[in-house]
Amino acid sequence: MKKVFVITGEYSGDIHAGHVVEILKSTNPDIEVQGIGGDNLKNAGATLFCDHTKMSAFGFNFKMAIEHLQLEKEVSEYILDEFKPDLVLLIDYGTFNLRVAKRLKGKGIKVFHYIPPQVWASRKWRIKGIKKFVDKVLCIFPFEVEMYKKEGIDVHFCGHPLVKQLPEKADREEFFQKHGLDLTRPLVSVFPGSRPLELFYLADTFIKSAKRLQKAHPELQFCISHAPNLSDKIFDKYVKETDFKVIKGENHALLSVSNSLILASGTVALEASLYQTPMIIGYQGPWFIYLVYLMVRCIKKVSLPNIITGKDIVPELVQAKFNTENICYETEKLLYDKEYREKTIKDLGGVKSCLTDKYSAQEVANCILASL
Repeated sequence: MKKVFVITGEYSGDIHAGHVVEILKSTNPDIEVQGIGGDNLKNAGATLFCDHTKMSAFGFNFKMAIEHLQLEKEVSEYILDEFKPDLVLLIDYGTFNLRVAKRLKGKGIKVFHYIPPQVWASRKWRIKGIKKFVDKVLCIFPFEVEMYKKEGIDVHFCGHPLVKQLPEKADREEFFQKHGLDLTRPLVSVFPGSRPLELFYLADTFIKSAKRLQKAHPELQFCISHAPNLSDKIFDKYVKETDFKVIKGENHALLSVSNSLILASGTVALEASLYQTPMIIGYQGPWFIYLVYLMVRCIKKVSLPNIITGKDIVPELVQAKFNTENICYETEKLLYDKEYREKTIKDLGGVKSCLTDKYSAQEVANCILASL
């Protein structure tokens, strides 16, 4: 019996892991899969070593660092001394996963990294660790391939998972009826983030901006997205009671039926671009971390639609630019400047063409099966 161990660090990684393991198990039911993940990985047929509650964090604090180091040690020892898999699949979550890969190096276990660290965006020196500790890189952006090949790293372009996994656009009339929204009024949706510290730094300014926009434009209606991985207790702590409708666990539908979006930076921006929904990106964090980021970044763009296309399609309001005035101005422009809005929608359509129609999870599973 062949064995595979999968390590994810966040909700999105758990989704990708679930798809890969489903294909592995359907192709070869005798493959035993264990790992760190959530419900998606578990439901696909994997046995969880632990969930990733302690891993899904943002920023840095001493307690989190200690927990990460302890978990890194425990999972590495378990992999080497007890489970002894033929292959370990690391998914995203670069810092933790590369440290685990370092511990496994030279122990006879193949290590594949799916959705590797974005070394093209910042901290290029991390590619040295990837070359040293990872046997095969499974990348999701076409421009990554040449970069890894130049370093002599075994790389396979799998395509971006969202291209095949993203649900179709929701039926606008059904969605609006379900949530008591007015079909005759434009909908602006706010996505304040999926991590507690993102809510801490972003939610208040996002909500103040929405209130200001509604006061200036009474015809607008607003929804706030509640990320499914956040408990009500955590979400309510940072997103105080408002008159705006809160919708939990329907991110994709909400992205697809909105007229405009106010988003925290992240994968959600790529999801929105594939729906061709106009958006603005807002992001802010501790100034110390931001200054460190400025020193290590390799590109100036922060949102995936802009990075992938090489164009300034999406307004990026980061750190000093992150304020109510700028958010309102850019959102009004997207809603009421017809020519600008149409150009934005057209440009967003170019994002998908820069990716591929490959089924990413199938490509990953094929690489694993071929190796096994």
